[in-house]
Amino acid sequence: MATSAKGAAKGSAPRVTLLVATRKGLWTLAGDAARRTWKLSGPHFLGNIVHHARVDPRDGRTLLAAARTGHLGPTIFRSTDRGRTWNESARPPAFAADSGRTVDHTFWLAPGHPSQPGVWYAGTSPQGLFRSEDGGATWSGVDGFNAHPQRKAWCGGDQDGTPDGPKLHSILIDPRDPAHMYIGMSSGGVFESQDGGDDWHPLNRGVRADFQPDPDPEYGHDPHCVRFSPALPDRLYQQNHCGIYRLDRPATRWTDIGGGMPKSVGPIGFPLALHPRDPDTLWVFPMDGSSVWPRVSPGGKPAVYRSVNGGRTWRRQAAGLPATQAWWTVKRQAMTTDSAAKVGIYFGTTSGEVWASRDEGETWRCLAAHLPHIYAVEVA
Repeated sequence: MATSAKGAAKGSAPRVTLLVATRKGLWTLAGDAARRTWKLSGPHFLGNIVHHARVDPRDGRTLLAAARTGHLGPTIFRSTDRGRTWNESARPPAFAADSGRTVDHTFWLAPGHPSQPGVWYAGTSPQGLFRSEDGGATWSGVDGFNAHPQRKAWCGGDQDGTPDGPKLHSILIDPRDPAHMYIGMSSGGVFESQDGGDDWHPLNRGVRADFQPDPDPEYGHDPHCVRFSPALPDRLYQQNHCGIYRLDRPATRWTDIGGGMPKSVGPIGFPLALHPRDPDTLWVFPMDGSSVWPRVSPGGKPAVYRSVNGGRTWRRQAAGLPATQAWWTVKRQAMTTDSAAKVGIYFGTTSGEVWASRDEGETWRCLAAHLPHIYAVEVA
């Protein structure tokens, strides 16, 4: 979906398509090779909440969309023809009948390892981990997490106080080893498995939990988004309820890298995006993290912040963004990058706008407006 065979043969730049998941359906934005002209298409699944949509990078054709279909409940939609037609999963993620838990919605989708075609993972609310081995047609629970004796303690019970429900997100599969995985949970923290999900352990040392009686617990944290560098999978970054952090494996203690953010803005936000080739470069989108958590851009002045030295220092990037009275923010799945020579950055807002930069954040332009509340933006 990103590059045609004809275009690749001629050595032209890859065309970029964005999957834009919203509160009322799924749209696509298709760009030309120069990323100057964009075409908005859709919606698919109008009226359904689409929390996440992904393309399978192993075949470039298969798309999955995690939807909550009004009165009919949560499901997964699948396309094997690049979004021209869709079918519902025959068995979407669901907890075991005797578990006492019900999937409210699937929140996160992650393609499996390149050596495992057809394998996908899904994270749900309440926190559950599911796996498909047939391209998303049927799903089964990962018992190593869902039935783990510590699962309830890790998650803070079966219900918690996060505004939109507890989430299992940030499912990361080590590109060097399909058995090595990370997940993030709100609430819960970051967890690691080294045996394909059969067992898990917390990975939260060094992360503050200022909202807990003990601000340094083993688990019970609130990571908003966790990514590892495509160029260096042992480098992890985390945008957390209590700041921005970096972890360089095999170390097990996170380093706080949010201290360089301006005091008037702070280190609180939901998304982060990483450079595809430079592990020291990343982007975050801060929001107002004051006492009432209004979930808007600080002062109504949205800006992206970029670090090129692994988080030691940060620089504001707002050229082209509204200078004032823009009271929106960006959700944890709604900011991403492409892999062009000059990396493109894309984000969707809670007010239904899609913004893009062709020059690694130096300048911004609005690609689409008046869409529903945007939950996720992914490059296809």
